[in-house]
Amino acid sequence: MAQTDWIDRSEYPFSSRYLDLPAGRMHYLDEGSGPPIVMLHGNPTWSFLYRHLIERLRPDYRCVAPDHIGFGLSQKPHDWSYLPEDHAANLTTLIETLGLRSVTLVVQDWGGPIGLSYALAHPDNVARLIIMNSWAWPVNRDPYYIAFSSFTGGPIGRMLIRRHNFFARSIMPAAFGDRSKLTPGAHQHYLRALGSGEDRKGCYVFPKQITAATPWLREIWDGIDRITGKPTLIVWGMKDIAFREKELRRWEQAFPQARRVHLDSVGHYVQEEAPGALAEAVVPFLRETPSS
Repeated sequence: MAQTDWIDRSEYPFSSRYLDLPAGRMHYLDEGSGPPIVMLHGNPTWSFLYRHLIERLRPDYRCVAPDHIGFGLSQKPHDWSYLPEDHAANLTTLIETLGLRSVTLVVQDWGGPIGLSYALAHPDNVARLIIMNSWAWPVNRDPYYIAFSSFTGGPIGRMLIRRHNFFARSIMPAAFGDRSKLTPGAHQHYLRALGSGEDRKGCYVFPKQITAATPWLREIWDGIDRITGKPTLIVWGMKDIAFREKELRRWEQAFPQARRVHLDSVGHYVQEEAPGALAEAVVPFLRETPSS
């Protein structure tokens, strides 16, 4: 196993668990007891992103937070696909292996389409949705995403990520509404989790898939009506440069009954930048909506 002595256990005071998958060994947290809440991260983060929310919820809920293969404390095999639909298959295996029932899905960034893919395939096993800055539809005709996907997922972007940890080092802080909220100590946990160029394939495959995964994303969004009636909370960082007000409105149109919390000064990584405000939105939502 990789060395983890760089982890600040006062910040991440959780017991590591592992699930052996065909792709490799997946790390996950399983904290607390009660109705299960599954928390899904994106790029370049890992379960560390959810540490504050887990601390708040684990007295009353079972909090499960996996690290996708290639991220965090999970294995980072170089010969695996890292395609989002394969991450979604890993999520299904985790939920089924743990026997989780009536789950609440908490999604952000790539966790959005990965989590909603599970919800559409297993709608009877999903009780509630909590959606942060994310998307789950084709963007292959949007110049904004075409440009980002082409550069960051292309040869130059891949080289920068492999050699310089460019996504975690530079793109991540740029997506904060207030960069001071990403403390040096917290930032190190994202940098060290992708400590070598050989560990960063998952990080550089995801950007290309923003447009390359169009058929899979279209399949998700074409079926979205199957889950739009579920209790849903949308918590949105309004200063996000990745997913903007335009994307928020699309979520709100698809889920017109959703509770909505707009965080005006917050950027993309809501869990890191505004953990208190996130918990203040999540706790009453969970208490006031059915868990099954």
